[in-house]
Amino acid sequence: MTDLYDRHRAVMPEWLSLYYQQPIELTHGEGRYVWGADGRKYLDFFGGILTTMTAHALPEVTKAVSEQAGRIIHSSTLYLNRPMVELAERVAALSGIPDARVFFTTSGTEANDAALLLATAHRRANQIVAMRNSYHGRSFTTVGITGNQSWSPTSLSPLQTLYVHGGVRNRGPYASLSDAEFTAACVADLRDMLGQARGEVAALIAEPIQGVGGFTSPPDGLYAAFREVLAEHGILWISDEVQTGWGRTGEHFWGWQAHARSGPPDMLTFAKGIGNGMSIGGVVARAEVMNSLDSRSISTFGGSPVTMAAGLANLTYLLEHDLQGNARRVGGLLIERLRAICAQLPGVREVRGRGLMIGIELVEPGTDEPDRRAVAAVLEAAREGGLLIGLGGAHSTSVLRLTPPLSLTVAEAEEGAAILEQALRSV
Repeated sequence: MTDLYDRHRAVMPEWLSLYYQQPIELTHGEGRYVWGADGRKYLDFFGGILTTMTAHALPEVTKAVSEQAGRIIHSSTLYLNRPMVELAERVAALSGIPDARVFFTTSGTEANDAALLLATAHRRANQIVAMRNSYHGRSFTTVGITGNQSWSPTSLSPLQTLYVHGGVRNRGPYASLSDAEFTAACVADLRDMLGQARGEVAALIAEPIQGVGGFTSPPDGLYAAFREVLAEHGILWISDEVQTGWGRTGEHFWGWQAHARSGPPDMLTFAKGIGNGMSIGGVVARAEVMNSLDSRSISTFGGSPVTMAAGLANLTYLLEHDLQGNARRVGGLLIERLRAICAQLPGVREVRGRGLMIGIELVEPGTDEPDRRAVAAVLEAAREGGLLIGLGGAHSTSVLRLTPPLSLTVAEAEEGAAILEQALRSV
């Protein structure tokens, strides 16, 4: 492994992050487990950053990929593509957006980039409202609207971004308020921000649950209240569902459905889990918005026949096996087990999340200060115990992220919780 690590450092950028003091190479997986090049077996509670959504080496997906690759691998959107149309039909129907159109991309970053292009073209405006602590991708445009300084390497942007409160419930100036008061304060903040904006604002983009930011979220209904204000100005609402989509939260198929009082968003973006590891992203938008572009466009790799075949097989498996329901049931048991464990640990500030999207925030005992040393140590200790987890947070938080495949069993949830308890106690 040292040889591969040395080769990696010789040709890869210094800023390309690797987990662990001694990085591991994953060679294969099955179900909820993966194996390293050293032969060790790990229970995977991060799923390739929420991307292996159903299971590793899911036979239905691998078969679909193999069969499609045996017919034709690539054609581009310049030609009719049956798997792309079939997946678009299913995604449009599931989205909740009326008269929906779907554009496929290769990643969540590209999906958010496309949504911002559509919003600014439709509104003829380049101002965007985003949430503090947010993360929307790694392109120049999406980095420019990301409200998390840890993941925003430049302040330069083609857009003017206005940041508002609301994505983080239990920190910040409104943390002590009740849910109703918190929502009212955030709505007032949004109104004040819009009052200060010069010219038109194109859209609000928001993650229903902030992913990289540490699985923080507002009270249910906040974005419905925001939407009422946005509607007064004709401003679009983009729901970034790259991490919250496809039933991961258990309670809803899409994160926006926790804020549905004022109707669906104008656009939603998706990626990660739909391909179960294959590179799929996309935008769903009202036809009026999607058709705003007045120039022709294509996608070379978006909607690839192979990735679309994978997405169709994966979505079918997800729905037929009610993995959203499994995320609700097993995720509910897991989060309660973790809360019982962490209630005894002074370095844990909060265990939060929904379904199989769980965050554990660590602080220096007796304070609200983030304990980055502790999260790094727990990451290492969990790996030593045979469990892979993720990290998140912002300038004021340090969070362990747990996002197992949605087919996780109760026994595997208990196994992971036991390993994590030992790792937390060791720190």
